Amino acid sequence: MSDSREELRARAQADGIEFFFAMFVDMHGKPCAKLVPMSSFDMLMDGGAGFAGFAAGPMGQDPSDPDLSAVPDPDSYTVVPWETGLAVLMCDIYVDGEPWNFSPRIILKRQLAKLAERGITLMAGFEAEYSLLRRTDDGGIAIADSLDSAASPCYDVKALSRSLSFLQTTSRYMNQLGWNNYANDHEDANGQFEQNWQYADALTSADRLIFFRYMVHVLAQREGKLATFMPKPFSNLTGNGLHIHTSLWEGDKPLFVAEGEDPNGLGLSPMAYNYIAGILEHARAAVAVTCPIVNSYKRMGVGAPNSGSTWAPAYVSYGGNNRTQMLRIPEGNRVEHRATDGAANPYLALVAVLASGLDGIDRKLEPGAPNTDNLYTLSQAELDERGIKSMPGTLMHATEELAKDDVLRAALGPGRDGGDYVDYYIKTKQDEFRAYHSMVSDWEINRYLTLF
Repeated sequence: MSDSREELRARAQADGIEFFFAMFVDMHGKPCAKLVPMSSFDMLMDGGAGFAGFAAGPMGQDPSDPDLSAVPDPDSYTVVPWETGLAVLMCDIYVDGEPWNFSPRIILKRQLAKLAERGITLMAGFEAEYSLLRRTDDGGIAIADSLDSAASPCYDVKALSRSLSFLQTTSRYMNQLGWNNYANDHEDANGQFEQNWQYADALTSADRLIFFRYMVHVLAQREGKLATFMPKPFSNLTGNGLHIHTSLWEGDKPLFVAEGEDPNGLGLSPMAYNYIAGILEHARAAVAVTCPIVNSYKRMGVGAPNSGSTWAPAYVSYGGNNRTQMLRIPEGNRVEHRATDGAANPYLALVAVLASGLDGIDRKLEPGAPNTDNLYTLSQAELDERGIKSMPGTLMHATEELAKDDVLRAALGPGRDGGDYVDYYIKTKQDEFRAYHSMVSDWEINRYLTLF
């Protein structure tokens, strides 16, 4: 037996754990789990928990395929603070004893292993926005806090106070888990919140985001509320983003920090600029992964963010402490990727960001001068003159860009039967778009029914 297994057993026994959730996510980032008693610990660690893969979600299987085996990663052990005797183990998926190419966590681990061959580590931190809602009598949705109706609710202390108990509880739980929650705020939309915790290595941060979403959903439901990370739940309110802060490290040395003078004044190293250029180069394709659902593209738009418009980047650009840019440099030690929303699968999103950035480093791409303008106010002619590209307008357009991107195709890896994972991903997402596009909406009825 491995030392890690016995260390995990000892930790679980010391914590009084009686049950484990053996958890994994599908392509969409939906967490799936089996409840395994401590008495079956060795069975779980030997062969993993079995799942009918076709039933779990888009995992590259059909009903005739053998079961998925969810094999726990001992390093992911997380005690569930609100349930006595329960812990979560994030799992890698295997089929017939081999890593399964459709497991998002395995796809990220493969990319990180290639990075480790260079002696480099990817560090990542997430800004997770979500909305607290309630169901209405007619089956619709409304803001859970009926008093949260201000025209400019961002940072409003009264609205923050009314949700204080929920935010304090989640903060305490994060800190119990050692995540170092350092800020909690009311965001730009009514009913919208953001809670921040310390960055970590990319795999740990992705695991924590999955657990955080799970925690927020469960705790909201226990208060009779509904939590959503959906990018745009209301057409008239700011949507839910998932900004990703990334940096590359060599041991304890941060590689994005300028060792001399940065002529752009952002405090970045030449490697960081190459990384930025790579992300910009692949942005229109990567957005199919970082903004992965039909609703994502209703969050993107142009206009001043006056609580009802958007904070989502509409253009492929970078700048300093400028929130109209796709890539923002808040400090000279990391890059904030803002073209990511609450629907993103964090494992796949990190693969897309890292692969894009590494391509820029390997090819020594240059991003040009940082943009200092408010991009929401520039005319299309000015944007065209500067060569600033817009983001794809729909999920379908984004997947068409992704299909042409060989760098992201290679990073997302193989699928099965000689195909690539990216083709399976694109088919799944294009089917999703077509299903949406085939539905006749109330907007269409109201606009067109008697127009002609």
